[in-house]
Amino acid sequence: VQLQASGGGLVQAGGSLRLSCAASGRTFSNYAMGWFRQAPGKEREFVAAINWRGDITRYADSVKGRFTISRDNAKNMVYLQMNSLKPEDTAVYYCAARTRSIYSSSPQSEYDYWGQGTQVTVSS
Repeated sequence: VQLQASGGGLVQAGGSLRLSCAASGRTFSNYAMGWFRQAPGKEREFVAAINWRGDITRYADSVKGRFTISRDNAKNMVYLQMNSLKPEDTAVYYCAARTRSIYSSSPQSEYDYWGQGTQVTVSS
């Protein structure tokens, strides 16, 4: 599986961004997807995940109510809509595939393919 994340950039606090992740290499609807992020000097952390069908999602408490994960299986795409952005959301964001399961999960160890990351910077 190859994953290509895009959509990052510089935004002011309170603004919005939508990240996209294009997947290829396997039948996209056969596995779950997730978004993770890594801020400078910190460990990578879970952000959001979505099951194979797109009807079950989970979020980190820090982004719940502000971020929305979605997927389009016809286009082999997963998205992360980020609203009400805060400076603490600044990080490199990674999409990841959990090809061993159709169910969403939060532990990084459950994901076996990773994209290259896209930088999100939120200014105060």
